[in-house]
Amino acid sequence: MTLRFASVGECMIEMSGGEDKTYRLGYAGDTLNTAWYMRALLPEGWDVDYVTALGDDMYSTDMLAFLGKAGIGTSHIQLLAGKRPGLYMIHQADGDRHFTYWRGQSAAKQLADDREALAAGLVGAKYVYFSGISLAILAPKARGRLMKAIVTAREAGATVVFDTNLRPALWTSPKIMASALTAAATIADIVLPTHTDEAPLFGDRSPEATADRYLEIGASEVVVKNGADPAFVATRDGVRASVPAPRAEKLVDATGAGDSFNGGYLSARVRGVDPAAAAAFGHRIAGVVIGHKGALVDPALVKGL
Repeated sequence: MTLRFASVGECMIEMSGGEDKTYRLGYAGDTLNTAWYMRALLPEGWDVDYVTALGDDMYSTDMLAFLGKAGIGTSHIQLLAGKRPGLYMIHQADGDRHFTYWRGQSAAKQLADDREALAAGLVGAKYVYFSGISLAILAPKARGRLMKAIVTAREAGATVVFDTNLRPALWTSPKIMASALTAAATIADIVLPTHTDEAPLFGDRSPEATADRYLEIGASEVVVKNGADPAFVATRDGVRASVPAPRAEKLVDATGAGDSFNGGYLSARVRGVDPAAAAAFGHRIAGVVIGHKGALVDPALVKGL
């Protein structure tokens, strides 16, 4: 029997580079990035589907072909007339990456408008994966529809995974962001937050405090990422471990580091690896990704690690 990992969110046009005002066109997005690494790392017998909405323009068509070539299922991607993918540009300033977004016509903002299409994308999934960005791009009522569909999938047996992935600029206020992320975490089995993002919003003094907060509201498993510092793993049945990241051989581009860590961690857990060892594997995958430009590296670079 084929098992299925369904990732829900937004894939965008990415314009990276910028040297001499010359940019490279690619495709990326937090939930797509994790799906990419799940596709590379999951054992035989697994399908990986992307659940989103695209438009009827040439870039949507190209994006579908790109996903299909990567082995990521596209049968649950809605195609909306007159819409197109969102776009972002990456530029370097003050020694760091900065992002500028265009989302006004993004079809993904309507991914939860068709209840039946959304539900069909989650039916039969063994894992359902979504993020704070998946929620943030939606209107409040659509956000509720997405969460209801995920609850239905969970009641049918899916394991729900939520990466909080805080992006304050996408929310109307910190209070609404905190409320929505907390509500989403209550319907998740596995939560994958980042401590440095969570601490300013929730006041967490440590990765352990971040993990405990999510365990208290219902998660059974939490992995708190913390950049180059150790990840903290905590489970409802008593596992508590600080898992250091190996020293990176080279740092070229940190884009997608957390998303690739998630892919490494989840693919290891699917194979029955214990949480601490799975986090160590997630660090290894992220270590490869940050040594290359862009969020999506050649799958051959991570297979067999």
